[in-house]
Amino acid sequence: MAYDEGLATLLRDDLADHYGLSEKRMFGGLCFLLHGNMLCGVHKGGGMFRVGKDNETEALAIEGARPMDFTGRKMGGMIDVDDDLMADDARRAAVLALALDFVAPLPAK
Repeated sequence: MAYDEGLATLLRDDLADHYGLSEKRMFGGLCFLLHGNMLCGVHKGGGMFRVGKDNETEALAIEGARPMDFTGRKMGGMIDVDDDLMADDARRAAVLALALDFVAPLPAK
């Protein structure tokens, strides 16, 4: 898999206290799922977060975040983040909080 294991470790540490967390190789990287629902992940060059459409504008206002468009089309409710954002504890925590706000209430799969 083409992802930075150091970035994966950062997210593992950030999510260590959350029950129902699992990992799955997806999108050419590693995704973290909360009760079976995709929450966030890492890929070569950064990470991605499922913030939901209601949180998307707030997430995109964070320096280093951009719309996710792996397929050439924007994926609503998903954002892509660069290595600099991933390395910044405060910005990473802000984006992760938005993702948890969206994913935590979803029914388990």
